[in-house]
Amino acid sequence: MKPEVLVVAASPSASVMAQLEQHFHCHHLWQQSPEQQADWLRGVAGAVRAVLTTGNLGISAALLAQLPAVEIVAVNGIGTDAVDLTATRARGIAVTNTPGVLTDDVADLALTMLLAAARRLPALDFYVRTGAWEAGKPVAPARALRGKVCGIFGFGRIGQAIALRAQAFGMQVRYFQPRAIEGTNLPRAASLLALAEDSDYLVLSAPASPATRHAVDAAVLAALGAQGTLVNIARGALVDEAALIDALRARTLGMAALDVFADEPRVPAALRELDNVVLTPHVGSLTVETRHAMGQLVVDNLLAYFSGRPLLTPVG
Repeated sequence: MKPEVLVVAASPSASVMAQLEQHFHCHHLWQQSPEQQADWLRGVAGAVRAVLTTGNLGISAALLAQLPAVEIVAVNGIGTDAVDLTATRARGIAVTNTPGVLTDDVADLALTMLLAAARRLPALDFYVRTGAWEAGKPVAPARALRGKVCGIFGFGRIGQAIALRAQAFGMQVRYFQPRAIEGTNLPRAASLLALAEDSDYLVLSAPASPATRHAVDAAVLAALGAQGTLVNIARGALVDEAALIDALRARTLGMAALDVFADEPRVPAALRELDNVVLTPHVGSLTVETRHAMGQLVVDNLLAYFSGRPLLTPVG
């Protein structure tokens, strides 16, 4: 008999979805309307042995409590901050995620957003579309990247991939995280505040955790300064969003480029109204190739678990 899996969200890869149907008995929560989900879930919950979710949606202790037979939670994404790991550990439930396969695409987006902010691409697009260029209205020059300092908060796989790309644009790179990284000659700042003080661009690629919640606060934003730019492709929880809005409004922070937000998909109207911010809808890994690779790793982890083999990417 096929193991029963609760699929909280679908993969955009048709191949991944076909493999799930081939190997498992899938119950698709995402196909149910919000009004129907509670009743529908009660009908299938008792037999569910695995949950497939995403980094954004995760799984709560309340949902886990409704799944008495669940043995594994497979996260289609790198972040596990939305997974109640205390609840999974208490019940001995295995958790996996999909690190590594999304590194390059997320790093590419980080540099894309940094460039978009530095060269003011949204404003220039608007300038052309509205006829301002044709009308001969003046346009302010942008700033070159060469020689500027790119500070990276969080220097794991993605942070290091961002560093390589920033160096290719002639930028100086330094980083901060609590533990020094072996095998790199890039300088490590003494603190996040010190990193912000020394950086023209501060790129966030640290994981979300209680220790990093609102790590980028008013003091860090002030240290980055009126010529500085914040780029966040990590998690919205890393930034004190109210302080960010205040700094952007007052122009004590020059620019921000944000792919992630505190309460997705709800982006504060105050952010959407500002002209010194670039906004994208959490799409760091949203390429055909990477979303397939992520989904495939989810399937491979589930197959490994139910065949008694070691998990490929367990979460500790």
